Amino acid sequence: MASSSSSTAVEVRKHDVFLSFCGENTRTTFTSTLHGVLKETSINVFIDDELNKGEEISSSLMSAIEESMISVIIFSKGYASSRWCLEELVKIMECKKTQKQSVIPIFYLIDPSEVRNQTGIFGDGFAKLVESFDEEKLENLQIDRRTI
Repeated sequence: MASSSSSTAVEVRKHDVFLSFCGENTRTTFTSTLHGVLKETSINVFIDDELNKGEEISSSLMSAIEESMISVIIFSKGYASSRWCLEELVKIMECKKTQKQSVIPIFYLIDPSEVRNQTGIFGDGFAKLVESFDEEKLENLQIDRRTI
């Protein structure tokens, strides 16, 4: 009797979870607690304090996002006013689309409708940040100034 074997390629990622958050709002509160709980359950979590001083932060963060199975986005009042957070968010959504990465949003002390509709403090921060972008950056983010 002939035997057949099939091998299925399993993609191995460096991190189970990438945490995207506004450090100013949540680093020492919610995010540090979530990070600790995930690590206690043997989940490999990437958090930006793992970067070495002097390391190219932008490329390191983008690589960490790509190397993660899940991205957890902790939306807070200051999230949309952070250029780093929005650049991470763009990369996360790209990985969701191209790599089928799972994305879990968490709304920390903010109503989800403020994020969805870009209103309140979240919307104000987003609008101010977008004003500082040049047209090429807006095009890459697929944002039209007239809609803000």
